[in-house]
Amino acid sequence: MNGARAILAMLELHGVRHVFGLPGETTIGWYKEWNKGSSIQYVLTRDERTASFAAEAYAKVTGRPCVLEAPSPGVTHCTPGIAEAYLSSVPVIYFSSDIPVNQDKKHGLTGIDQTALYASICKESFYLTNVKDIPFMLRRAFRVATSGRPAPVHIRVPINIFHEEAELTDLYAEPQYQQYPAHRPVADHAKIREAIQALLDAKKPLIVCGQGALISQASEVILALAERLQIPVATTTPGKGTVPETHPLALRVIGARGGMEYSNRYALEADTVFFIGSNTDSSSTNHWKLYGDPNSKTFLHLDIAEAHVGNNFPVKVGMVGDARASLSYMLELIEAEHGQVQRQPLDLTDIKQAALDAVFNSAIPMPPGTISPVKLSQVLDALLPPHAIVTAEPGVSAIYPSALLSVREAGRRYLTNYSMGALGYAVPAGIGAAYANDGPVISFTGDGSLAFVLGDFETIKRSGKNITVILTRNDTYGWIRGEAILLDGVDAPWATDFGAVDYVKVAEAFGFQTARITSDDQIEAVLRDAIEHEGASFIEVNVPSQDQVVPFVPPWVEAAKAKNLPHFK
Repeated sequence: MNGARAILAMLELHGVRHVFGLPGETTIGWYKEWNKGSSIQYVLTRDERTASFAAEAYAKVTGRPCVLEAPSPGVTHCTPGIAEAYLSSVPVIYFSSDIPVNQDKKHGLTGIDQTALYASICKESFYLTNVKDIPFMLRRAFRVATSGRPAPVHIRVPINIFHEEAELTDLYAEPQYQQYPAHRPVADHAKIREAIQALLDAKKPLIVCGQGALISQASEVILALAERLQIPVATTTPGKGTVPETHPLALRVIGARGGMEYSNRYALEADTVFFIGSNTDSSSTNHWKLYGDPNSKTFLHLDIAEAHVGNNFPVKVGMVGDARASLSYMLELIEAEHGQVQRQPLDLTDIKQAALDAVFNSAIPMPPGTISPVKLSQVLDALLPPHAIVTAEPGVSAIYPSALLSVREAGRRYLTNYSMGALGYAVPAGIGAAYANDGPVISFTGDGSLAFVLGDFETIKRSGKNITVILTRNDTYGWIRGEAILLDGVDAPWATDFGAVDYVKVAEAFGFQTARITSDDQIEAVLRDAIEHEGASFIEVNVPSQDQVVPFVPPWVEAAKAKNLPHFK
């Protein structure tokens, strides 16, 4: 068996259904074998960055490691998606083909030390130099990627490996590593008991879920714990959807990227905070200021990554383990040892609805020629079917839907890249989500981000998937402009504004169904038509820049109050 067929066979044995990538000379030998037959669908993109972000999103939605491949000329282009996956604990099996072994030392074209390049943003980076090693290496890759804290694994494949042959007697997979988390270690039992007592002693406890809770698929048990002890559940923006946001105990998003004033205030007033699957990063904690004086309250922390536990806040109880398994045991202990405990029922529905209504009814005048992002989010929230997925860029494109869209069924229904935050995420993530999910996909992007990925409009059109790209346009890098004006006191930001483009015409040239929303009364009909259209749709909406109407970013809101600028809170 040659190396190309051996790799395909091992991927098939591991249940791989899709591979995202882009062709190159160093990978032709693999494609030649692939073309002879395989159950795996190759998803051709027009940029390796797109393939890498699509793979990251696919893995998020499916709960299975996703396979990405790139040729040696484009090997550096996958770093944005792999870095995001690494920081977000998302398993991607990344194959990069290469020129023959040691030819890079002769300065062969496209030669670079790929192993060193990816070692810092992958759990492991392998150099495959022998066909006989393929079964072992791929079993290890899936095992490493899906165990402990999930993360990408890189496999470097020299061109000759695809053609060379060997007799292989160990072509088998380990089924438990076809999904993640592959193992579910329970945290130390004594520490779980300490955490239970701390929650029982608390007067105003709060559960805060990061995306680790989604990675662990712990939604059901987190909601059971919240209901049993009547504890509200907040999420970070990447953790959005851990519990249904319409549930009486759901506080919704907190932090500096979509947290509203009411939810952030509740977090500040909590006396006990239980972090589940959160790395307590800067954006989810408003630069670690969200909870006030850290010595004034009790912190509990449960995470599969021991380096995250207690990293930024002094914890009374730190627990290292899988969220779902550890919390299931916690519930068992509560029933066995504290079965008599009954808490007063708590319902946050009124305070949530009051905060949402205050925003929806605020009637802040928009600058001429712009549409309110609040109105856009409000209408979309009412129209989205339960099986839809929303992807969003880490700027104004994400802030409004993070705060205002309601995930009504727990799960990965809202994808952002707030681990690294690179531009150009939402459209590729929409492609990955569309191959992972049968429902419609809505991708919120800004014009700064859209320029990174316009070429992959062709990928969307060719896919035939129901993907709607919503461009919130303001002809500027609005986040940088807002930061400079609101916080740095700059009157005229340098290098943030760019020229106008007729994006509707561009989308039409790619074969998209297109629309431009110019008034509030058009929003519902245009969104409904796009969601119902079984194909590629593009909607352009002019919105104010972040310094004109300030979104849900706590330091910006404080600056807006001081400057008497219109803002949402």
